[in-house]
Amino acid sequence: MDRTREKMRTILSIDGGGVRGLIPAQALEFLETKLQELDGPGARLADYFDIIAGTSTGGLMAAMITSPNGHNRPLFASKDLTNFYMKWLPHIFPQRTTSSRFRQVKSFFCGCKYSGQCLQMILNENIPSLRLSETITNVLIPTFDVKLQQPAIFSTFQAKENPLKNPFLKDVCIATSAAPTFLPPHYFTIHDQSSASPRSFHLIDGGIAANNPTLLAMNQIIEMCVKEDPIFKTFRPKEYGKMLVLSLGTGQEDSTSASYDAKDVARWGYFKWIKNKNRTPIVEVFTNASADMVDIYIANMFQSSLYKGKYLRIQETNLSGAAASIDCSSKENLENLVKIGRMLLDKSVSKVDLETGLFQEVENEGTNKDALTRFAKLLWEERNRRLEERKSRLPSLSSHNKENK
Repeated sequence: MDRTREKMRTILSIDGGGVRGLIPAQALEFLETKLQELDGPGARLADYFDIIAGTSTGGLMAAMITSPNGHNRPLFASKDLTNFYMKWLPHIFPQRTTSSRFRQVKSFFCGCKYSGQCLQMILNENIPSLRLSETITNVLIPTFDVKLQQPAIFSTFQAKENPLKNPFLKDVCIATSAAPTFLPPHYFTIHDQSSASPRSFHLIDGGIAANNPTLLAMNQIIEMCVKEDPIFKTFRPKEYGKMLVLSLGTGQEDSTSASYDAKDVARWGYFKWIKNKNRTPIVEVFTNASADMVDIYIANMFQSSLYKGKYLRIQETNLSGAAASIDCSSKENLENLVKIGRMLLDKSVSKVDLETGLFQEVENEGTNKDALTRFAKLLWEERNRRLEERKSRLPSLSSHNKENK
């Protein structure tokens, strides 16, 4: 290991996508396995990332792998995510029955397709009283406030700075998952003794603001570093080279297959935009555009050879049928999503083409497994560098304490 290597800031970002969260869950499990090969079976992702960002289903996973148990270790290992999702997704998104068909018709006129009660029950059982400020490492989870008509971004860093930005983590998870037409908006209030008035939030799915929260996480890192690292006080584009960024998508349809034809779309009314062949085009358009724009922007920043290996985006771009849905929780589809996620690991590393917006294979980069293995080595090196730095400071800190006594 190169002991003189520059300090790196490490970022993990997970897109929104409902049941398709099973796709990035496979990458998270593989990465954690590689870290355990380097650091032992107790290694967890939260030990290696300065910030873990997630939107919607990504926000739920971020919360799960950073929420502390009684020993201040993560409640969930990455390998637990798949089984958790397989168990609970059919209850969060129950499939059609006579009563659910009635609810679906009703949702065209009032209410949402699903009640969200199961998700609330799960979070109440696992993290009932945990505050955002208590996560093992920093998390960042975007939502959108329908009353203020602007994004509401929740982060551990800001929660520690301001009590009125420190809600229960379960409330943030419910809010970021509240996809329009699927799950109901979430309302909650934060009370603080030092403030004369509480703060209220009226929130829906963070995908409306940032389905791919990578850029938000990078901006948060800069804000965090301003307090402790002078080099970031005059931040310049070249400082992006001091970031190590892993961005995981939840998959999207093959854009070359022309999912929608402009002539057909021109004839759509309100209902067609909301429901079309078991899909919700208006939600897809917003979330896909949001995620892709962020990836294109960041890929452009990391184009320089100086940043090679510092930004890795893993995304499946060839979904079809039920696999492209965000709420199809049939056993067959969930098992297929797991299979897609594992097959994605064996695909070649791809990067977005800045001209077409399409993903293209990168020569001499190997598979996504190869890239994640290299990424794990960089994370391990950075963590060990920090541990050694901390050890080197201990004697001086001990001497300083003795002098003060």
